[in-house]
Amino acid sequence: MRILSVTAQKPCSTGSGVYLTEVVKALAKEGHTQTVLAGIARGEQMDMPDGVKAYPVYFESEGLPYPVVGMSDEMPYISTRYKDMTEEMTVQFRNAFLAVLDEVIEREDPELILCHHLYYLTALVRERYPEKKVYGFCHNTDLRQMKNTSFQREFIRSQIPRLDRIFALQEAQKEKIRQIYPVKSESMTVIGTGYNSHVFRITGEKPGKKDEVVRLVFAGKITQKKGVKSLLRAMNLLDEESGQIKLVLAGGAGNQKEYEEIKELAAHCRYPVRFAGCVPQVELAKLYNDGDIFVLPSMYEGLPLTVIESLACGDRVVMTRLDGVADWLEDMIPDADIRYVDLPKMKGADEAVEEELPVFEKRLAQTLEDAIRTVKQENRGLVKNRACDVSRISWQKIAQEVIR
Repeated sequence: MRILSVTAQKPCSTGSGVYLTEVVKALAKEGHTQTVLAGIARGEQMDMPDGVKAYPVYFESEGLPYPVVGMSDEMPYISTRYKDMTEEMTVQFRNAFLAVLDEVIEREDPELILCHHLYYLTALVRERYPEKKVYGFCHNTDLRQMKNTSFQREFIRSQIPRLDRIFALQEAQKEKIRQIYPVKSESMTVIGTGYNSHVFRITGEKPGKKDEVVRLVFAGKITQKKGVKSLLRAMNLLDEESGQIKLVLAGGAGNQKEYEEIKELAAHCRYPVRFAGCVPQVELAKLYNDGDIFVLPSMYEGLPLTVIESLACGDRVVMTRLDGVADWLEDMIPDADIRYVDLPKMKGADEAVEEELPVFEKRLAQTLEDAIRTVKQENRGLVKNRACDVSRISWQKIAQEVIR
């Protein structure tokens, strides 16, 4: 089958970008002919598997003279927010993407178009080619944009229900989609996520067994929407000796001002904190393998790939109880050691009520204490390491489900 994958932002730089790239790789293994259309900055390249044709749409160019538009207001690279786009910018976006889309359709004649994010570009594709089979992947940030900004809302809302199929990450997300779009449940499929089992796997014994240091790992955007400030404050509530705990924060900055505030909090943390920056997947797998506990105190997620990757590397997990995520994880990985922390009261989709944070951070600290205690018992041989079975999760299964 000839398949075109479409995204308005950089592939590989965010969770949805990794998702797109891994699905493309899996479809390539199934023998399908593929093309990818994506928005990138001028001077950058699209790193796609051999045999996959790349059609970039260049931002910061004459026809599209502003940075790549991000599905989150804070991206790990310089970006433009949808809510800041003027009418002129919107026309430039539309013209630039449709020009390349028309070229791809004429040259490659795809039988199936896979659009990532139920948002503006997907709506443009649906409107432009009503005779083509077009599927849309929801990544949750698209739903957040629909709630938080009025950008092209009515146009998007008119086109998304016309998709031939919508893929949701988990059951709870299907209901969130239906709250925004008039779509029938039978036109949606829960497809989940996958992980790269060749990269993310247990490679040896945890170093903590030798030096008795418990290592915590966080991976994601370094922002409070991911709960990083709360994590650092919760660390100061732990009742552990300073030399027995270490924390690694892997990921890029969102808002630069907030990033500096987080660095200041880290500098005054009772335990050593290392900022690893944005790291390639191989290096991230090494961090997971060196770590004991993966921590994700995020305020909003669709289905966090990092949790699955860390479990595959033998980590225990402490994370917030996110809507629909716990149910999916408990169904797919029932033997995983995941400890959940109830979210604080929220205002909007991804922002906690400030006054609720101290109680939330106390809950987070208590849950971390429990996980740390278990790791210490494991290091002393008092409990067995419960390496969980993640074999039911794979990109190949997702690719096969798309084709089915």
